[in-house]
Amino acid sequence: MATRVVWFRRDLRLNDHTALAKALEHTEKDDQILLMFHIHPALNKEFTVRHDYFFQTLKSLVDQAHGLGAPIHFLDGDLKEALQTLKSKVEAESVYFNIDETGFGWKRDQEILAYLEEELNVKTFTYQDHHLHGADEVTKKDGGYYKVFTPYYKSWKDLQKPAVQKVDHELLKKAAVNDTENFDSKAYENLISKIDRSFEGVGEKDAMDRLEQFLDSAIYDYDKERDFPAVDGTSLMSRYLRTGAISIRTVYHRIHDQVNFRKNTEGVETYISELAWRDFYNMIYHFYPNASDKEMVEKYQGLDWNDDEELFEQWKEGRTGFPIIDAAIRQLNESGWMHNRLRMAVASFLTKDLLMDWRKGERYFAERLVDYDPASNIGGWQWAASTGTDPVPYFRVFNPTRQSERFDPHGRFIKEWIPELENVKKKYIHEPSKMPESEQEKADCIIGEDYPEPMVDHKTMRERAIEMFKKEK
Repeated sequence: MATRVVWFRRDLRLNDHTALAKALEHTEKDDQILLMFHIHPALNKEFTVRHDYFFQTLKSLVDQAHGLGAPIHFLDGDLKEALQTLKSKVEAESVYFNIDETGFGWKRDQEILAYLEEELNVKTFTYQDHHLHGADEVTKKDGGYYKVFTPYYKSWKDLQKPAVQKVDHELLKKAAVNDTENFDSKAYENLISKIDRSFEGVGEKDAMDRLEQFLDSAIYDYDKERDFPAVDGTSLMSRYLRTGAISIRTVYHRIHDQVNFRKNTEGVETYISELAWRDFYNMIYHFYPNASDKEMVEKYQGLDWNDDEELFEQWKEGRTGFPIIDAAIRQLNESGWMHNRLRMAVASFLTKDLLMDWRKGERYFAERLVDYDPASNIGGWQWAASTGTDPVPYFRVFNPTRQSERFDPHGRFIKEWIPELENVKKKYIHEPSKMPESEQEKADCIIGEDYPEPMVDHKTMRERAIEMFKKEK
C-alpha cells in the first residue's frame, strides 16, 4: 500500500488537474491519496487584496474537497520540516505537483525536488500544468527561444495542444486519506480569518460559469470590444487562471468545442492569441530570471528614472489630473482589477509621462491585482517601459487624452470611477482642466479643488522620455 501526496499550490481546483489526475492513474489497489496544501510562514506576514482573493479561492477548494470526501490537509512552517513531518505521519511514498517555471516558485521547486528525492527518499512526479505550452516547448528551428511574439505565436499555433486531464472523482473519494485531525489546521484558519473583503466570482464553479457566459456571445466581438473599459467585452478569466480555479486547457478546448466557427471568428482568434501571450511571457521570464529587477535590454539597465515619491503617491491614488488614468487606478484600488487596455495606458503614463521606474509600478500592481501573475505583469511593464525583449518602441508614447477619447468616447467609464466628474459635459470629460470657470461651476467641479490639474504636460514629457532613451542608444 502506497500513500501518494498531491500538493496543491496555484492550481486550486479538482478538475483538469494534471498532478491529481496522474496520481489517480498510478493508484493501485489499497493505495491512498492525500491532498495537501503548505502554508508558507511569509503568507501570514503581509496580507494584500491579492491574498484576500487567493485564500478565498483556497477556501472554495477546501469546501469542495470536503464535500467530496477528499479533504485538504495543511502543513505550515518551514517547507522542508513540514515535508519531513508529513512523511513521518503518513509514510508518504511519492509527491505529485504541478511545477513552476519562473521566479520564487521555480527556485523553491528545484530545491525541494532534490530534498524529497535525496534526503527523504520520496519519489517525485512533476508536470507542466499552468500553461498550454511550457517555457521550453516553443522553440526556433535551431532550438533557441523566441524573443519576439509574432514568430513565437506562429510556432505556438502549429503545436498540438495538450488534452484535458480527466480526474476520477469516484476513485479519489474511495482512495482519499481523511486524517485532518492529525494535521494542524490553525494556520489555515488564521489565514481565512484575515480575509478582509468578499469577492464575487471565486472558485471552480464561478470560473466555469464565467467562461460559459463569455463563450455565449462576447468572444465573437472580442477583437472590437476588448479595448473599451465601459463595455463588458473581456473574458475576466485572468483571476481564475491565476489561482488555478480553472485550467488553461479547459479554456482552450471549450472554445474549440463550443464556439460556432461559421460566425466571424476574428474575436476568437484574437482571444486565443491572448492565451499565447500568457505562455510567451512565462517563457521570457524563465529565460530572464532576473527580469523582476533588471531591464531585459542590457543598454537600458541604467536609465535615470525620476524618484519623486510625491508624484508616485498621486499616481497611486488616482490624482494625476488625467481622467482615464485616474479612473483606471481607482478601479484597481477598489476592485482589485484593471482593464487590460488601461494597464498599458497607466504603465505608459508612469514610465513615460512621469519618467518613473517601471519596477515601482510593477510592485504596486503586485499588491493590488487579484489576477497578479508575475511573468505577465513583469512582461507587460517592461513592454510599456520599452525595456523588454519585444516592447513598444521608446518613441511611441501613449497620449493619455487620446487614449481616453478613443476608448471611452462618452466618458462612461470615467464617470463610473470618478464621481467628481459626473456632471462634466462630454466636451470636457477627457480634459476637464480646459473647462471655463462657468462650466466648472455648473458641473460642481472646480479644477484644482474638486479634481486636480494635470500633474504634467504630456507633450513636454514625451519629448523628455524620448531624449532619455536616445542617450542610451
